[in-house]
Amino acid sequence: MSGQDPKFVKGAFAKIADRYVMTNHVLSMGTDILWRKKVGRIVSGWQPSKILDVATGTGDLALEIQRKCPEAKVLGTDFCPEMLAHATKSGVQETQVADAMNLPFEDGEFDVVTVAFGLRNMANWEGALREMNRVIAPGGHLLVLDFSQPRGILKKPYGFYLNKVLPKIAGLLTGQGDAYQYLAGSIGEFPSGQAMIDLFDKAGLPDCQCDPLSGGIASIYSVKKEG
Repeated sequence: MSGQDPKFVKGAFAKIADRYVMTNHVLSMGTDILWRKKVGRIVSGWQPSKILDVATGTGDLALEIQRKCPEAKVLGTDFCPEMLAHATKSGVQETQVADAMNLPFEDGEFDVVTVAFGLRNMANWEGALREMNRVIAPGGHLLVLDFSQPRGILKKPYGFYLNKVLPKIAGLLTGQGDAYQYLAGSIGEFPSGQAMIDLFDKAGLPDCQCDPLSGGIASIYSVKKEG
């Protein structure tokens, strides 16, 4: 299964790091905050003691998980130091520069691994899932939050917004329209729904559950690793 050019992705995110959080909130009208809160509640219900947030970016999800799981150790990793600097400044407990395709951790080191809006930008989606699976303890969980493709009446207007409106607004806010043109295109190429469930299965993670959000604009994929 294909993915993205890591060199381009790293450069794009380095350029938009300073305004990434604000721009996401504006473009989603705050909905991304609600999605992360839901992930925080789900992770809290698993009662983990050690959590890895891969591709943590500016740390939004790691911070939400810290709030919901105050007794757990939360580590945020990202391969873009500029993004990670914002995560550290925002209060993420522990951060580390690391490539999601080659995580510097032992097998089964974490109870939960999460990734929000990051899998889509990785060089190989199946390979990234396999690597995250490797560092999850038996009986632990993997959760992916990412954009997906709505169906029905939302499909066409969402496609227009994604490809025509979003890059222009984001370009005005960040001065980096090209980076958001890439992000919009990456959403269209990214597997969602059953295609993502099938990808989990290929990566050795059967029985993945899909929870569409906001009419299918985003989805939560979660799976318990076999013990």
